[in-house]
Amino acid sequence: MDRFHAMRVLVRIADTGGFAEAARQLNLSPPAVTRAVAGLEDLIGARLLTRTTRLVKLTEVGQRYVEDCRQILAAMEEAEAAAAGSYARPTGVITITASVLFGQIYIVPIVTDFLDAHPEVTGRLLFLDRVTNLVDEGIDVAIRIGHLPDSSQTAIKVGSVRRVVCGAPGYFERHGVPDHPSDLTRHRIIAATSAWTSLDWRFGPDSRIVTHVTPALFCNSNEGAISAARSGWGLTRVLSYQIGPDLLSGALQTTLDDFEEAPLPIHIVHPEGRNASAKVRAFVDFAAARLRANRFVN
Repeated sequence: MDRFHAMRVLVRIADTGGFAEAARQLNLSPPAVTRAVAGLEDLIGARLLTRTTRLVKLTEVGQRYVEDCRQILAAMEEAEAAAAGSYARPTGVITITASVLFGQIYIVPIVTDFLDAHPEVTGRLLFLDRVTNLVDEGIDVAIRIGHLPDSSQTAIKVGSVRRVVCGAPGYFERHGVPDHPSDLTRHRIIAATSAWTSLDWRFGPDSRIVTHVTPALFCNSNEGAISAARSGWGLTRVLSYQIGPDLLSGALQTTLDDFEEAPLPIHIVHPEGRNASAKVRAFVDFAAARLRANRFVN
C-alpha cells in the first residue's frame, strides 16, 4: 500500500463527504478508494470512517488522524519543492508581529507591498509592546529589537537601532544642551512609561553610567512622549527609529551622542527553520531586503 496515496484519499473523502465524489476528483475508481481506506484502517487497527447509505462520517480517531495527515502531506510537499531546488507558491495566511510603533511605521508598508506581490497570501498583523510566544500564539514571523535569548528559532539580523535622548531645537536654545548624562537632572524630562519603566537611564558602551531622572511628564505611549518633545516642552529618550523622520526634517535633535549605549540589533525571527513554508520564506527574504536598505534602522 502507498501510504501517502491512501492519506490523500482519506483527506479528500473527509473534504468531500463521500467516496464517490473523492473518487471522481482523484480520477480513481470507487473500489480503489475503498481499498485505500481499508488499507489504512488495517494498518492502524482502528475504524476511521462510519458509513451509512446516505452519510460518510469520520470517527473520533479518524478526525485526529486526518488532521495529522494534512500536516504530513503539507510537509512532504514542501520538502519535495525544496529538494527540487524551487519554492512552492506562497499561499495562505501569514501572521507577523512587531512592537507597536515599529510595526506601524516600518512593517505595514513592507507587508502591503508583499501582499501586492503575492495575491494568494493574506496578511495578519499583531503589534504588541511585549514579547510574544510564536508557537503558542500561532505567529509565523516576528521582528524583534534587542538581544535575543538562546533558542531553536531562526533569527536573521537586518539592522540595529540606538537608544537616544532627543529634544526640539527650540528647547535646546532656551535651556541649553547637556554635556554629560548627569546634566539631565537639570532638564525637563518626558518619560515614555510603556517602553522605559526604569527611571535609571544608563549610558556608555558598557551601560555603566547611570543617571536617575525625575520626569515632569509621564506618557503611556512613545508617540505621546515624542509629540511633547517635538513641541519643545522637554527631553525624552526613545529608540532612534522612532524619530527617524523627525531627525531628517530637523524637528528633533539628539544629544549626548558620545554617551550612547551599544546599539540594539534588529532580527527577523521565525520558528520553522529549514521547514519554513513558502509564504514565510518569501516574506523573510522580502522584509530583510527592505529593512537592510532602510537608513533609519541601520
